[in-house]
Amino acid sequence: MPVTSDITATYRGPRRVVARLLGMGQREDRLLAFVMGGCVLLFFARLPALAREAHLEGTDKNMLMGSALLALVFMLPLILYFLAWITHVLVRLIGGKGASHHARLALFWALLAASPLALLHGLIAGFIGPGPGQQAVGILWAAFFFWFWVSGMIQGYWTANS
Repeated sequence: MPVTSDITATYRGPRRVVARLLGMGQREDRLLAFVMGGCVLLFFARLPALAREAHLEGTDKNMLMGSALLALVFMLPLILYFLAWITHVLVRLIGGKGASHHARLALFWALLAASPLALLHGLIAGFIGPGPGQQAVGILWAAFFFWFWVSGMIQGYWTANS
């Protein structure tokens, strides 16, 4: 199934999608594509807000974009790999039975699947600016991200191994 179909299916039932992805076997290349795709989409989501900031404050847009590129595309994947390892260790301590691959899949897929809301948040930040609309979409993005992540962890560490 294409990634875009999987993303829309995740909004209807994240555990089914994660179960299907886990059933495809352990593939680090797929996980790397998920995390890099999610991070690149987060970078694109920041661009309208950076353009707005550069215009309103009279700063250099290229400098802002360069720092966002470094942070989101080069540093964030490393941080997410470390976060996935930490969550794997913690879940194993409380009785989870999955492999570290399951933690990476759950986290990286949650990031990629929630990225459409991050793109909407970026558009609101760039075109409307700070306000209740941007806050509401930001809270919605965070809620969906955590829902997808927790659902993926449950599927990977408890349901799939019972």
